[in-house]
Amino acid sequence: MQKIIILDFGSQTTQLIGRRVRELDTFCEILPYNKFPQDDPDVIGVILSGSPFSVYDPEAFKIDLAQIRGRYPILGICYGAQFMSHTLGGRVEPAPSREYGRQHLVSFEAENPLFKGFDKGSQVWMSHGDTITALPAGFRTIASTESVSNAAFQAEGDKLWGVQFHPEVFHSVQGSLLLKNFVVDVCGSRQSWSAASFVDTTVAELKEQLGNDRVILGLSGGVDSSVAAVLLNRAIGDRLTCIFVDHGMLRKNEFKQVMEDYQGLGLHVIGVDASGKFFADLAGVSDPEQKRKIIGRDFVEVFNAEAHKITDAKWLAQGTIYPDRIESLNITGKVIKSHHNVGGLPKEMHLQLCEPLKWLFKDEVRRVGRQLGMPERLITRHPFPGPGLAVRILGDITPEKVRILQDADDIYIRAMREYVCEDGEILYNKIWQAGAILLSTVRSVGVMGDERTYEHPVALRAVTSTDAMTADWAHLPYDFMARVSTDIINHVRGVNRVCYDISSKPPATIEWE
Repeated sequence: MQKIIILDFGSQTTQLIGRRVRELDTFCEILPYNKFPQDDPDVIGVILSGSPFSVYDPEAFKIDLAQIRGRYPILGICYGAQFMSHTLGGRVEPAPSREYGRQHLVSFEAENPLFKGFDKGSQVWMSHGDTITALPAGFRTIASTESVSNAAFQAEGDKLWGVQFHPEVFHSVQGSLLLKNFVVDVCGSRQSWSAASFVDTTVAELKEQLGNDRVILGLSGGVDSSVAAVLLNRAIGDRLTCIFVDHGMLRKNEFKQVMEDYQGLGLHVIGVDASGKFFADLAGVSDPEQKRKIIGRDFVEVFNAEAHKITDAKWLAQGTIYPDRIESLNITGKVIKSHHNVGGLPKEMHLQLCEPLKWLFKDEVRRVGRQLGMPERLITRHPFPGPGLAVRILGDITPEKVRILQDADDIYIRAMREYVCEDGEILYNKIWQAGAILLSTVRSVGVMGDERTYEHPVALRAVTSTDAMTADWAHLPYDFMARVSTDIINHVRGVNRVCYDISSKPPATIEWE
């Protein structure tokens, strides 16, 4: 299978480059800068990402370009472009002022393959402190902005390009076109990576991998584990057993609704109501990290108890997706690999790991779900924290507090699903993640009728994002917020005030705990 290799030099937008390449129906892998696969015959091109470093920083990430130059077309983005120029004999110097934000191409080489189809004055997005002041011998400038003379360059007679702007970000208006020109026209991608081809290929691979073995999958109700379950069901049918644990802190009526959805999909699901155990173990615990640890521990215990009943199981399946597996680089140069799993099952279970979605980004998981014919309400479901509402209740957890938050959250989410925006789209579908937070450690004075109240505030949270690495608070319509506030205060016993969280990530996180 053809693939583009994206070498990560630590940029915050490296995953976005990957998603843009995948949108071109082209498979790609994101790898740390120093882990290029030397003997992979499927590689058709290489992209060098940006970086938080300057090329002159003694800790800057470096590679030997000779190992890949001449073997594949190469595109350097921001730091990647500066690194190529600096390494090959050009000059990179600190810019008089940080070149950040929207700029426009005042000139570009229209006949160059990289800029085919570009418009005059096309907007691009800059974000760098250094700038290329002189190109290496044998290189030429192919695009400039008013303040960046070497905005893009190419090596004469060589398939090696560099751009000092970020084509992967939304603000580079024709950035996707530039990437298409590189990936499809220069590298020769056949654009054969699609949801349909992924389903066909993965089902065949799962049949071969699993044979007649039995598989256990832990379901969460979220899109990743649900799509993984349906994909496995298509491959091995009733040899898949799913376990769905209710810790008592799901959304209102969610356990029942999700179980009905799973039955409608033909899945064999064991539903376990373990809410009593979780509430008992969480009693009096207020520290967020402690709450998470208790819920994680209890989940493992409950899941293990059910899994042990399936004595002939040989595989544990997970809804792990590609961003969970990408090795990310921090500023020190250390590789950090965050691999989410189902609570760390004991080694004595001797289960092998099966991850059918391990190459997919979140938006690709949703496309595969649609290809599999899954209901839209499951595919478009917002991300939801594993510990559930426990990390949306400040302070200790009680069934009554969960009841209050479930009722408030239900009003909020149902209203979001019902609200039609001016462009005709449902508000819920415009939001990456939304939910209510109960400030149970705070009480506020209110008046209902002729009586004074002293009850809890609820904070509403809604963010827009592409991958949850960064997120902006959603600018919800005023009439929508007014209606939701009124409905929550009028119908949820224990709440007399509603606030809206207008914090973005960073510096805040999406969840409060």
